[in-house]
Amino acid sequence: MTTPAIRLTGLEKTYAGGKRALDGISLEIPRGSMFGLLGPNGAGKSTLINILAGLVMKTGGKAEVWGFDIDEHPRNAKASIGVVPQELLFDAFFTPFETLELQAGLYGVPKERRRSMELLEKVRLADKAHVYTRQLSGGMKRRLLIAKALVHNPPVIILDEPTAGVDIELRQMLWQYVRELHAGGTTIVLTTHYLEEAEELCDRIAIVNHGRIVADKSKADLLAQARDKRVLVTLADDIVTLPEIEGVSRIEAPDPRRLDILYDKQAVQAGAILARLQAAGLSVVDVSTREADLEDVFLELTGGLSE
Repeated sequence: MTTPAIRLTGLEKTYAGGKRALDGISLEIPRGSMFGLLGPNGAGKSTLINILAGLVMKTGGKAEVWGFDIDEHPRNAKASIGVVPQELLFDAFFTPFETLELQAGLYGVPKERRRSMELLEKVRLADKAHVYTRQLSGGMKRRLLIAKALVHNPPVIILDEPTAGVDIELRQMLWQYVRELHAGGTTIVLTTHYLEEAEELCDRIAIVNHGRIVADKSKADLLAQARDKRVLVTLADDIVTLPEIEGVSRIEAPDPRRLDILYDKQAVQAGAILARLQAAGLSVVDVSTREADLEDVFLELTGGLSE
């Protein structure tokens, strides 16, 4: 059996003062996967990432990166992972080229094997290679962070909210490059509060809540878990009283001639709902339905919390 890219076994972290950030997390991230790590603010995602990056000391359990235990083989574990953090932190008086060269030196990459200009070209910053980083826009700094995480050619990349605060064009460019990395065999671990991104990009998703894993499934299985479905109904006349329908968990009238109905698709069918509306004397002129998406599943598993 192939060793997973990341393996966590009973991982725990309790900060001074008693705050328990991670409560026995066990998780395996397959090699070559595009893995989504989701959860509300304060769920423990950043603590988990910082432990893997060697920035936070765990208080219990085991963590392995590319088969290397972070305690027994810390240098090998760190060399196997690149982290793109949320914060845009750079030395204002270094150029992008100098930033990458310094990072490569810290990882012990020999000068003849450094790829600083190649990486800057890939993230479209070659024309900014020799200007001070303080002159870069926020989007450019975000791209430089990705290049910085790749200087030692790690097999695993963790992207921690990589598109937070960036415009749509840059977001699409970043994801195009991430897809290229993934196609080349790099294991991608993504945290994001744009759930549609995780739904589009990831093949497997784990959801963390209160320091515990509450879901770890393929995207297809996770979406299949959602039971609620929505039907939007347009009526011929204004509605006076909302009808009562068995199996419907919520019914609202966003305007006098429209009904927004949320129902359990395992308990009742859309046809039965429409028949009940007609029996109540309501004339339906248009109907549309929507299957549950990742956001619905996320809210269900985290008790309605959001990023």
